[in-house]
Amino acid sequence: MLTLDDELGHLAYETAGEGPPVVLVHAGVADHRMWDAVVPSLADVHTVIRYDLRGFGESAVPAGPFRETDDLRSLLDHLGHERVRLVGASWGGRVAVDFTLTHPDRVHSLAILAAPWPRYPWSAEMIAYDEAETAALDAGDLDAAVRVNLDMWLRGPARAWDDVADELAERLRGPLRTSLVNQAVVGRHSRGPATGDLAAVSVPALVGVGKLDVTDFQDIARRYASAIPGAHLVEFATAAHLVALDAPAELSSVLREFLAR
Repeated sequence: MLTLDDELGHLAYETAGEGPPVVLVHAGVADHRMWDAVVPSLADVHTVIRYDLRGFGESAVPAGPFRETDDLRSLLDHLGHERVRLVGASWGGRVAVDFTLTHPDRVHSLAILAAPWPRYPWSAEMIAYDEAETAALDAGDLDAAVRVNLDMWLRGPARAWDDVADELAERLRGPLRTSLVNQAVVGRHSRGPATGDLAAVSVPALVGVGKLDVTDFQDIARRYASAIPGAHLVEFATAAHLVALDAPAELSSVLREFLAR
């Protein structure tokens, strides 16, 4: 991967294809590789940019305070792209929303997949997941913390492991370990999500969610689709939280049509 160096470390990124630029922002339990099966289809007609958020994948752990939206702006400036189509998954979806709110002139369209909602009243199921992850990390059991996350975000609450391809768990295990090892430092230095009125979003918007995801995120997707003017809600029947892993062909088709707008 290429790197963009700055005073806080560096951001790792790569590009593929030619055409109107599209930026893919990964989930908080993954890295840029979660988009592997989606990039080829999009790169036929777009310049596809994907990068690792600070502390994820091949990007350095931040050496001081940072804001994810500032990082994305710096990357776009470095690459010479004034306006882009943004696609974000899970935490990357929230980064995409925040960037759209703080830099509306830099965004042509917005697509988010299972993005979190600030201060959402999480269900008992989500609270139990968070407590299980915290307990594993406090005990120094990184393998257990990885299993907790794979159970929640890859398998999901609505299917058995027999219904999930073995290679998907193996692909996610390494990025997950990196994110868990670095999350305390990232959390300490991140300035958090932006504030803004979703009703002010004026670009074409798509909200996606897997029908096998935690019910919290299905409800959140409906909130986003209602709050963002003109947003289109797409539910992926065979996907849990990580649509790009569970339903890459269907997602690619949906994105190609949406990004052509």
